Amino acid sequence: MSLFAKFSSKADIKSTTPVKSSAQRNIKSRLVETYSELGDSIDDVIPKKSQLQHVKCEDRVSLYSLDGDVLFFQHFDEQLIPTLKLVHLYPKAFPTVRVDKGAVRFVLSGANIMTPGLTSAGGQLPEDLPANSIVIIAAEGKEHALAIGKTNMSAAEMREKNKGIAMDSLHYLGDWLWKLEL
Repeated sequence: MSLFAKFSSKADIKSTTPVKSSAQRNIKSRLVETYSELGDSIDDVIPKKSQLQHVKCEDRVSLYSLDGDVLFFQHFDEQLIPTLKLVHLYPKAFPTVRVDKGAVRFVLSGANIMTPGLTSAGGQLPEDLPANSIVIIAAEGKEHALAIGKTNMSAAEMREKNKGIAMDSLHYLGDWLWKLEL
């Protein structure tokens, strides 16, 4: 179930504060460390003289926005996770899996991603994907990503078991975060 399933309006936002420049540099370095492919584009994503905003929401969810666009989110103090709007701008910067056509409608309704949707003929898994990885979920025959998820098992385990929940859906097209306008 999506991280934002319980959110329904702007009332779920508790506060918005500017991020200090030192904290902003720290966020940029953490992003490059986590998503190394983003390294060349990090100054385009978060320009040097820009002012990042920290938006605190219900359930200890934090959003990081720039000029009204949410770029990343995190739950508690876990790793920063890109939003789909950012992923659509920099699709090659994040690890990606692909689900088959049969899984698309379930993914777009916020369902967790089942292993058969990734291991079937239309699905695609990277060889060295570890458990607890943040991945972009693309669909067979579609150009843009559908969702962002967190793996529950490694790619090798998914291929071996071929059943069960492979990853939890964190954010998908059409959810509260996708529709949010700050």
